[in-house]
Order: sequence, then C-alpha cells, then structure tokens
Amino acid sequence: MSENASAFAYLISAILFIMALRGLSSPTSARQGNMFGIAGMVIAIVTTLANPEVVGYVWIIVGILIGGTIGTIIAVKIQMTALPQLVAAFHSLVGLAAVMVAGAAFLSPEAYGIGSAGAIPVASLIEMSLGTAIGAVTFTGSIIAFLKLQGLMSGAPLVFPGQHFVNLALGILMIALIVWFASGQTGFTFIAIVAVSLLLGVLLIVPIGGADMPVVISMLNSYSGWAAAGIGFTLGNFALIITGALVGSSGAILSYIMCKGMNRSFHSVILGGFGGETDAAAAGADMGDRTVKSGSAADAAFIMENASSVIIVPGYGMAVAQAQHALREMADLLKNKGVTVRYAIHPVAGRMPGHMNVLLAEANVPYDEVLELDEINRDFASTDVAFVIGANDVTNPSAKTDPTSAIYGMPILDVERSGTVLFIKRSMASGYAGVENPLFFRDNTMMLFSDAKKMCENIIKALE
Repeated sequence: MSENASAFAYLISAILFIMALRGLSSPTSARQGNMFGIAGMVIAIVTTLANPEVVGYVWIIVGILIGGTIGTIIAVKIQMTALPQLVAAFHSLVGLAAVMVAGAAFLSPEAYGIGSAGAIPVASLIEMSLGTAIGAVTFTGSIIAFLKLQGLMSGAPLVFPGQHFVNLALGILMIALIVWFASGQTGFTFIAIVAVSLLLGVLLIVPIGGADMPVVISMLNSYSGWAAAGIGFTLGNFALIITGALVGSSGAILSYIMCKGMNRSFHSVILGGFGGETDAAAAGADMGDRTVKSGSAADAAFIMENASSVIIVPGYGMAVAQAQHALREMADLLKNKGVTVRYAIHPVAGRMPGHMNVLLAEANVPYDEVLELDEINRDFASTDVAFVIGANDVTNPSAKTDPTSAIYGMPILDVERSGTVLFIKRSMASGYAGVENPLFFRDNTMMLFSDAKKMCENIIKALE
C-alpha cells in the first residue's frame, strides 16, 4: 500500500474513532458507537499489515491469535459487575505495550527508521522516553487499581509519612533520567526510567481510596492514551498518534467531569485519596440515641404499589448483588399497577463512569427512564418513594450539611426530600468513602436489611 493510501486509510480510521466517541456519549447510541470503533480499528490494523515495511507475518498472526483468543474468552465470561477491574487490567496492558515497543525501538532503531544504535535523534529519544515513562506508570498504577477493585488489596488509602516528597523526588529523578537518556542514549538509563516509573505508578495509586476509583479509572485511561500517542510519534504512525490523543484527551475530560461530580480537584485525588473499607455495624442496631427503622419486603411492596411515583437510585450494592434484572422486573410490576417509575444515576455511582448505565442497559431498562442527577434531582421533592439500592455516598446529606465531612460539597441525589426513602443495605456499614450516612436515621427512611437481589425478588413476590 502506498504512503498516500496509508495516510488516507488512517484518516478514515481516525474519523471512525471520533464517531465512536460521539456515539458512546449516550446510551441510545452507544451500540452504534462501538460498531464505529470496531470498524476504525479493523481499518487501522489492515492498513498497518499492508505496509510494505512489514517483513513477516508469522509472529503478527501468532500475536493476533493469542490476544484475540484471550479477549474473546474474557468477553464471553466477564460479568458486567466486574467491568471496572477489567478496564483497569486492560489499561495496564496498554501501558506495558508502550514500554515494550519503546524498548524494541531503542534496541533496533534501524527497523523503526529512527537512526542507528547510539545515533538516535534527540526528538525520537524524548518521544520514546516519555511514552515509556507514562506507559510504565500506567502499567503498575492500573495493576494496583485492579487489585483494589477486585478486593485483593485493601480499598482504604495506604499512606505513609513523607509520601508526597517521595513522589516529588521520583518525578524529578524521572525528568533528570529522561534528559540523561536523550543525551547519553545508554541502556542503563532506559532501564532506570522504566524502574522509576514503575515504582511511581504504585506510589501514585496506593494512597487513593475506593471512593475516588471512578476518577482513577478515567485518569488511567487518559495515561494509556498519552503513552500510545508518545510511541506513535516514535513509530511515525499517524493512526496511533491520533487514537492516543483521542483517548488521552477524552480520559482527561472525563476525569474532570468525575472530579466535578465529587466536588474534588484532580490534585486532591492524586495527592491524597479518601475512602476505604469500614467495619459494619449490626443491622438495625441502635446507634446511640438514634433509632433505625427497618422493614420487610412486604412493607416495601405495599408502600410502592400505593405510590403514584417511584424513583430508583442504583449503586454499587446493586452491582455486587447482580440485582439489575430483578430490579427491572420489580419496576415492570409497579408500572403495570399504574406507578410512574424512573431511575436516577449519579455521575460517580459504582466503580467507573457509566457503570450503573451499563448494568441497567444489560437488564433492558428503557433508556428514557434513566436520568442523570441534573435532570431528575429537583423531582425528588414531588416523588412519593425513593428506592435506594446500595447507593450510599451519593445520597448522603452530610455532603450538604457537614463542612467537616470528607464528602462535603459533593453534589448528591436529594432522596431525603422524597415522601418515603426505602434503602436496601446489608448492614449499617458506611459507604466506600467511610462516612456515616445520617439518611439512615431519618423519620421518612425505612431500611431494608438484605442482599439487594434477594430483597427485590421478595418484593416481586409480594407485588404479585
């Protein structure tokens, strides 16, 4: 394929990627967006394989078969509830690939058209080292995020004295190594850049608590994009540069949106995340002078079927229990009884952006019933029942009333303004941010202590 034909094909691929991002901005067009993305990637791969500089296809085909097989198996078996940790794991692979490609380019610059060993242009060395550093940070950072999300590592922030100074020192050292590498082109310096970056990736993510995981996911997504773009410059591959820039910029924008949704600055997330695992208080326990009112599935069914409007607020508790299908069945029964049912989604509900939307879409919940915080928040005051299923921090009134709270200022769903709040939780444990929720003790709140799926199934039986 000629150089002009390749450039044109890469341009078409880039346009399809942009259309994919546009499609993914809405649940109604997400499926079409995925198809655009798949088409763009197929064109990019075929164009690369048709490059006359490709000298053999054996290892390329082997790599495609291995990767494709693993990807297919994961896609078939993965549960929607495990998407956050899957995304984190995939980000780590992008970062690792960037490091590997940079290493190959450094060892065999002639094969990549960037000079010869010991005589690589400074610009290529800078691009290579930046892609390596960002890729290595993405790799280890994503692994830590995966371990936290999978429960293999504590979700609480892991901090130590002087950690900010250590991170700052490592950042300065990495910059110095990049300068040294650009001037000396030694293998030792390249290895040092990789080692320091790997360590920095770990130290950047371990102090971030579970409550900030949505930001971490989008942030690592951005990192993986910039790593790919950096290596794209080294390889002179326009598709990789454009795609990396799209992923990097969209991830950065999404990180900003997530931070805004939590009323936290990006710097505060990176420099000291909050939230983690907390001990659960006994269900229905008397918390000092505050008494919790608990109810049964029959109570909840009676209250909701006699209501005119119900707003369902899904959270991570729904995801863990895989209750989305039972929840949709419950909502269908209520609608058949003449009850207006809608869903309210907080921007940071779950463990990654759009997590709740994906789960509800899997259960075939109509898109027009799923509304974002800004669209539905004012309606709680005129709603008979708010049905909260495992969404703790995003409904916590402390965010509006307690200046000392770690989540103060975070926009929340105003469920407490509803006539009745039905709150499904396994226990009185606080949310991932580790902040007690005073909503549990309000007069208009009824706690439903149970597994979310089991409670929904019992409500369905009562409604029937």
